[in-house]
Amino acid sequence: MQKAGSLLKVGAAAWRTLRTVSSRMAGRDRLANKVALVTASTDGIGLAIAQRLAQDGAHVVVSSRKQQNVDRTVAALQGEGLSVTGTVCHVGKAEDRKHLVATALKLHGGIDILVSNAAVNPFFGSLMDVTEEVWDKILDINVKATFLLIKEVVPEMEKRGGGSVVIVSSVAGYSPFPGLGPYNVSKTALLGLTKNLAVELAPRNIRVNSLAPGLIKTNFSSVLWVDEARKKSIQETMRIRRLGKPEECAGIVSFLCSEDASYITGETVVVGGGTPSRL
Repeated sequence: MQKAGSLLKVGAAAWRTLRTVSSRMAGRDRLANKVALVTASTDGIGLAIAQRLAQDGAHVVVSSRKQQNVDRTVAALQGEGLSVTGTVCHVGKAEDRKHLVATALKLHGGIDILVSNAAVNPFFGSLMDVTEEVWDKILDINVKATFLLIKEVVPEMEKRGGGSVVIVSSVAGYSPFPGLGPYNVSKTALLGLTKNLAVELAPRNIRVNSLAPGLIKTNFSSVLWVDEARKKSIQETMRIRRLGKPEECAGIVSFLCSEDASYITGETVVVGGGTPSRL
C-alpha cells in the first residue's frame, strides 16, 4: 500500500509538470523570463496570481508575513514545475520591503513586474465607530506601503528598460461593501494612486494598472460570505450571481503585465461579476 501511495504521488507530480509544459506549448509563455514580485501571495488571490504568472513563464518571488506559509507555497508551486522562490515580507516594514527587492535581484538580477496585493482589514462595523488606530493601520498597509514598495522597485525596473505594476484594489473602491468603511476608502485611494503613478512613470516606460476584484471566495473576504443573508444581499447586486474564484482574477493580471497590454496604463479592470463599479 505504501508503494502504491508513493507511485500515486509521483504520478500526480508528473501530471502537474506535464500540464504546466502543455500550457506553455499552447502559447501561455508571454511572460517568459520576466521577474515578478507578488506580495501577500501564499493564499487567495495573491497565490492564484503568482501561480498564473509562473505558468506564463515568469520567475516569481512570492511573499508573506509568515515563513511557514512561504515555504508551503514555494514547495507546492515548484512541485508543479514552476520557477518560484519566496521570502518573508511584511510590507509595512521598510527592511522587509528592501529585503524582498534584494532577494529578487540576488536570484534573478532584476525586476520586471510588481503585483501589490497585500492588504489588511481589522474592522467590521459602523464607520462612525472606527478608531484612529484602525485608520492608521489600514491606510499604512493598504495605501502607504503599496506606494513605498513601488518606489523601491521603480529604479530596478528602469535598469531593465521598463516594467509593469499592478495594484490590487477592489470593487469596494467604487461600490462600498457593508461594514468595511475604512477598507473601502483605502481601495478608492488605490484607484487614485494608480492614475497618478501611471502619469508619473510613463516616461520611464513603466505601466501602472489596477485590478478591482469583486466578492471573491477567499479566507480574507469570509466576513462577507460566511453569513448567508449578507452573502445573498451582496450577490443581488451582481449580474453573475455567485462568488468569484481567485483564478478568475489571475489571467487578467498576467495580461496586464504582458506585451499584449503594452498600450494600457492608468486603468482599472473590474472582476466583479457585474457589480456596479463606476464612481
